[in-house]
Amino acid sequence: MESTLQGKKIAFVVAPEGVEQVELTEPWRTVQEAGGTPHLVSTRRGDIQAFHHLDRADTFPVDETVETADVAEYDGLVLPGGVANPDYLRMDERAVAFVRSFFDAGKPVAVICHGPWTLIEADVVRDRVMTSWPSLRTDLRNAGATWVDEQVRVCDHGPNKLISSRMPDDLKAFDEALLTEFAK
Repeated sequence: MESTLQGKKIAFVVAPEGVEQVELTEPWRTVQEAGGTPHLVSTRRGDIQAFHHLDRADTFPVDETVETADVAEYDGLVLPGGVANPDYLRMDERAVAFVRSFFDAGKPVAVICHGPWTLIEADVVRDRVMTSWPSLRTDLRNAGATWVDEQVRVCDHGPNKLISSRMPDDLKAFDEALLTEFAK
């Protein structure tokens, strides 16, 4: 893979438990293979527990907490899904504020599956066109977004590029869009 992200640091924000492992590891690998540096950010130090749907999977060490991380140090943000992961994040004011800061700074954000729940809480989806796991369709519409049923959608209507995707089956398209948009 081309070194299109050379010198770029990408934040992956996840809860201490509940992230869908493949939605963390596949984009992480894509960032690394493109020469970028992925950085795991969570609400507390230690390890996070990933899942394969409802089954425990691997653990991963946290690099930084949302409380001490600085958006200025990052070139983009990835929000993996899993049902429990964004549900936890959207209830943590520090996590929501950190996510919102990427929009305020005009930095690209990539979100997949149930990840948009955190964006809804951060009030950053209004007037955006995006996709998600199908059960979030009504939530996104109620928050002012236009929901589309597509593998991946890049929305540039707003303060930043917003890349969204539906599910693990769409990871290849998600990773390609993430790579293209984060390289700019």
